[in-house]
Amino acid sequence: MSKRAIPKTREKNQVIASIVGAFIRQEGFLVLGHRNPDDDCIASQVAFALLVRKFAKPVSIYLGPRIHEHFQYLLDICRYNGIPVVQPTDILKTKVDTLVLCDTPKPAMIEANEEVQGLLHTRRLLRIEIDHHLGSDSEYFGDPGYRLVTEASSASELVGQILLWLRRRPALLAQFNIQDLVSRNIVLAVVTGIIGDSRMGLLLKSEREKRSYRTFSNLFNNLLARTTVGEANFSDMKQVYQEIQKQSESEAACLEYFLQRRRQEGRVGYCFLGDRDSARLAREFDRDTVIAAARSVADSLAEQSGWLGLVCYCDPPGDDQLVQFRLRRSRRYKNFDLRQVLDLFGFRDGGGHEGAIGFRLPREGISSLSDYVNSLVTGIDEASRRPAGSDASRR
Repeated sequence: MSKRAIPKTREKNQVIASIVGAFIRQEGFLVLGHRNPDDDCIASQVAFALLVRKFAKPVSIYLGPRIHEHFQYLLDICRYNGIPVVQPTDILKTKVDTLVLCDTPKPAMIEANEEVQGLLHTRRLLRIEIDHHLGSDSEYFGDPGYRLVTEASSASELVGQILLWLRRRPALLAQFNIQDLVSRNIVLAVVTGIIGDSRMGLLLKSEREKRSYRTFSNLFNNLLARTTVGEANFSDMKQVYQEIQKQSESEAACLEYFLQRRRQEGRVGYCFLGDRDSARLAREFDRDTVIAAARSVADSLAEQSGWLGLVCYCDPPGDDQLVQFRLRRSRRYKNFDLRQVLDLFGFRDGGGHEGAIGFRLPREGISSLSDYVNSLVTGIDEASRRPAGSDASRR
């Protein structure tokens, strides 16, 4: 069946709602694209994977054997956000229950090795499709209700529409402790795809496409203006790549700053940044970089320990300064619902799901932060060792 545009906005929003429901419900995503991928294909894959990571779910991207060097910054974004990039000689390391296809006119064009081909023929997997190629030489891949296939400047723009849909639902974001939905990296990925397919907007035809381009270009420039001096407008892709390279170097340094402070207590691998270290963190790195790094480090610590990973740091000093916590569970460890930690310690400002939570506390209410974190780590370690289903008394 040839692909056709979604006729009504209400119907498109229903598809987006179904895809977001998959973020919440499903447990392992593999994002695919077409052979010889272009800017929009790789950018939309990365942008979609970053959205999945906002919900702290495992996601990998599959790419072919030869990727042009100017896409390296997109692969760096994946690395800094805990998104494995799988290539033909690699073996998938996580369970997959959801396949996502981006920017690919028909299934015959999918880039896939033998293992991925096997998944493509597995009927029990959920299939999601993001594409803007319509007409006679096209064919659907996604399951009905999960096909975000319609008119757009690019597949990346369609991922951006999911982003904007989520932005209008603060209660949902709060439920899953998503504080950084419109982060720099996801906007960079979306804009990369849009400007790559439209040559900096020159090939856009409809007013709707131009309006969408302006929306994400403005987001891009506003986010970059936080960390650049002077104007943050760009006239060509070379300038975009140069700016992104600067940001990639900053993200690598931020990850290393956290990891230099890693420790282990029982089942809990953790990084703790006290007041002085946190103040330096805030001086040297912007908020988006810190949040992305904290999430990635918590994931890494969980996988290294085989159990749990915890990151703790303080917001910049101020009247309402908070201490931020990110707690993740290893993908191999399924016997401890992390939401129990919120109940056990009486945390009210936080949320997440069984495998990943975040919470925060007022800094002024904690006299000795190091003592508090040590007690918290011990309590989490002890709680994780209790038999599943046992009652945990409040501390």
